[in-house]
Amino acid sequence: MTSRLQQSQPYALGLFRIVVGLLFLCHGAAKLFGVLGGANGSGATVPSGTWPFWYAAVIELVGGALILVGLGTRTAAFVSSGAMAYAYFKMHQPSALFPLQNGGETAALFCWALLLLVFTGPGALALDALFRSREQEAGRTRATVAA
Repeated sequence: MTSRLQQSQPYALGLFRIVVGLLFLCHGAAKLFGVLGGANGSGATVPSGTWPFWYAAVIELVGGALILVGLGTRTAAFVSSGAMAYAYFKMHQPSALFPLQNGGETAALFCWALLLLVFTGPGALALDALFRSREQEAGRTRATVAA
């Protein structure tokens, strides 16, 4: 049983990455384009260039897309996790100590889930792995030709 779980771990991690990336991307799309209910469920969009809301939405959209497809996952997750930590401590935590009291559950959960991806990597089904395997194959081809 343990070996079967260990064999499926990269796929579970890849699925986790895909779901977190999609959810994060949806938050950014809602704020920037008014889809899925828009910012705060009102259908409104965040005005372009407003600090910090518009920049956070761009990080959510771009970071979520990169995490979803597994391209530059660790870097995108690091930046995105930092943005969520900033959102929590700047926007939510001043009103109350605990996330349940201050409405910061989403920011806190995204922060920690994204930080986990920084340390675990993208798992299976990521574009990073596809590009890495192509680079390794090209390197082997060059080494064979040079020999």
